[in-house]
Amino acid sequence: MQRTSPPAPAGRLARGGERPDPGLPVPRYWAERLSAGMPGGAAPEPPGGGEAVRTAAAGYWQRRGLATAASGTVAAPGAEPLLLALLAAVDGDVVLARPAAAWQAPLVRTLGRRITTVQTPAVGGGAPDPFALLEAVRRARAEGADPRVLLMAAADDPSGTVTPPELLHEVCEAAEQCGLLLVSDETYADTVHRPHETVLLTPAETLPGRTVVVTDLCAALVPPSWPVALARFPATAEGARLRAAVADHCAGLRAVLPEPVAAAAALALAEGDEVRAHLAAASRLHAALGAAAHRAVTRAGALSRPPEAGFHLYADLGPLRHALAASGVTDAPTLETALSTRLGRPLPGGHRFGDDPCALHVRIDTGPLHGTDDAMRRAALDAREPLGLPHVAAALSALEAAITGLARGA
Repeated sequence: MQRTSPPAPAGRLARGGERPDPGLPVPRYWAERLSAGMPGGAAPEPPGGGEAVRTAAAGYWQRRGLATAASGTVAAPGAEPLLLALLAAVDGDVVLARPAAAWQAPLVRTLGRRITTVQTPAVGGGAPDPFALLEAVRRARAEGADPRVLLMAAADDPSGTVTPPELLHEVCEAAEQCGLLLVSDETYADTVHRPHETVLLTPAETLPGRTVVVTDLCAALVPPSWPVALARFPATAEGARLRAAVADHCAGLRAVLPEPVAAAAALALAEGDEVRAHLAAASRLHAALGAAAHRAVTRAGALSRPPEAGFHLYADLGPLRHALAASGVTDAPTLETALSTRLGRPLPGGHRFGDDPCALHVRIDTGPLHGTDDAMRRAALDAREPLGLPHVAAALSALEAAITGLARGA
């Protein structure tokens, strides 16, 4: 348990705050619909999104078992402005899991709120330990903080693992006992590698009156270059008040979707045949590359839980500490620098996610393994055996060689 509110590490927003790269080509359905909408202009939608995109968002959640009305949703141009608007509409300080997505803590600090961090259990996922949560909130309040919001992700960044259902229920019970509003980041819910084997639940089923669901569509349905994020609010009077306040803050931030982007997002949210085929192919690719990257990392001597969702894994190079020290790698910042230099792309260290900076933790994105341009990425997405593609095999070999070479001082 730890209550923290230190300055962000240097470079957090420039590098460590980057999202994992899905490494996918622009979906054909998106390019076609966006191009068709451009001649009509790019007028902004109403704050919170127009009727069409919010109706599509309601249908998206209804197909996932959450009864949702269009009036209970908000659409915004990305998760960052949406979360900023949501936190601005809620009083009090914020509880984050540790580790947590690197982009979240800076937003909380922007509003001048205190942050209480709670370690996630070893079983995986981005939910905090429920017993540690109770104690951390008690201590924070005794020390003058006012935690009122728990921000967590059952399928998380940076680990790419999923919180077991029984643990999620316990976290919900603890959050309710503490009187916390639960903000559930479900960005990676549509990227589960084996959806018929991995059970991913939403807190909105257990705590429907105290849970706001947020999701960044750029993880699966929408290209990252056209950010779209959604929020679903409780079907209560307080939920309606909160939804209206969030829309007002979106207006103040000018965080509104251009009409063509909203129309393309509505098409993606309807999940027609082409969209479903894209999601299925992407999940297969992420599963294949996630498993292959996990094998490469562990062969090199690192520890890592097998990824279950998303397009990233979280590696612990602690077993190589003695060998790495000879190369000047003694903590997460130096590990980040060394591996990023060797691979020519950012590999954020665990300190970016609120983890112990002395631990040799690093997030490894698997999207860059798909290729460096849309043609390579399209080939990986369409391939029955993506690991057999020369550029994919070379990227996996380079990943393993970067770790082994660093440990050997080569």
